[in-house]
Amino acid sequence: MKEKQMPKYLQLKQEILSWLHTGKLKPSDQMPSENEIAEQFQMSRQTVRQTFGELEQEGWLYRMQGKGTFVSTPQTQKSRDVQTIGILSTYISDYIFPHIVRGAESALRARGYRLLLSSTDNDKEKEKESLDMMMSQPLSGLIIEPTKSAAGNPNLSYYLSLDYQHIPYLMINERYPEMNCPSLVVDDEEGGFKAAQHLIELGHRRIAGFFKTDDLQGVNRMKGFIRAHHHYQIPLLPEFVIHYSTEEKRIKPYESAQAMLGQVDERPTAFVCYNDEIAIHLLEAIRTTGLQVPQDISLVGFDDSSLATATEVKLTTLSHPKTQMGTDAAEILIDMIQNKRVNGRKTGKVYKPELIIRDSTIRVNLS
Repeated sequence: MKEKQMPKYLQLKQEILSWLHTGKLKPSDQMPSENEIAEQFQMSRQTVRQTFGELEQEGWLYRMQGKGTFVSTPQTQKSRDVQTIGILSTYISDYIFPHIVRGAESALRARGYRLLLSSTDNDKEKEKESLDMMMSQPLSGLIIEPTKSAAGNPNLSYYLSLDYQHIPYLMINERYPEMNCPSLVVDDEEGGFKAAQHLIELGHRRIAGFFKTDDLQGVNRMKGFIRAHHHYQIPLLPEFVIHYSTEEKRIKPYESAQAMLGQVDERPTAFVCYNDEIAIHLLEAIRTTGLQVPQDISLVGFDDSSLATATEVKLTTLSHPKTQMGTDAAEILIDMIQNKRVNGRKTGKVYKPELIIRDSTIRVNLS
């Protein structure tokens, strides 16, 4: 299951903005009617009207009584003096990302800024394309979620160009190690530690961990998981630490879990998962082997997404600030813009994850 998607008016707004940026619609062109847009995108006229109204207010469109709605000229757009902030995220409409975007969008709109969204789908080449598109606009600043932050930064020249042009930017969820910009991150290592600690304190001694390691969040969560075993002097079997890439996430964790669970005498009694999405994926793998959560296998996720409570088994998980992170990112960036602070001169924020105990973990008998 997926997170609730971005509001329809915002999806339509980004689609129309893409028409303007790519030249599909040019200055002084007449927009399709509200009825035509509504029919094309299968949404209500009220939603279309809301989108048109916001784009008018921001200076992208203008309305002529009795004639329709038209694309503004660059001079008209400039005269509105509406500043644009871009958000470059790995995903926009899946998992926890709609909450982050909504938090930022609300804070930016309240301060009179226009929002430009782009998604990389966690692909380095798409990150390059998105940065290229963003930097072709008159940007005031950028909120960036790095793409595969543990897999190098082939797009370094774009970030150096942002520095050279004095365009303020910050990063969320992680930061490329070589960049000296503010970042808003969860203490992922502490979260991985707390997840393992919770299970150890419940008596578990055979705990398997599943971590996506092409991003630094996964690397740090795995680091905390391993550190907890060392701290409590619990042996950790090498085959109980599964690491995988974005491209492998649908297959490798699932097959690895099934293989472990097939070893009746030495199977793990608990799983720690990179995030709630993988936890739900492994819940299905557990069921296919005839086992149950938490009676046979305890399960811990991460991020406290809507997936954590979407099934009959409510997940024990670690918190992620989501909406608050988006709001904080927008406010910090606006402060950088208005006070002309260059990147690196203002620190970001570290959020401490909290363990949220639900029904997917249980105490085991140590005897």
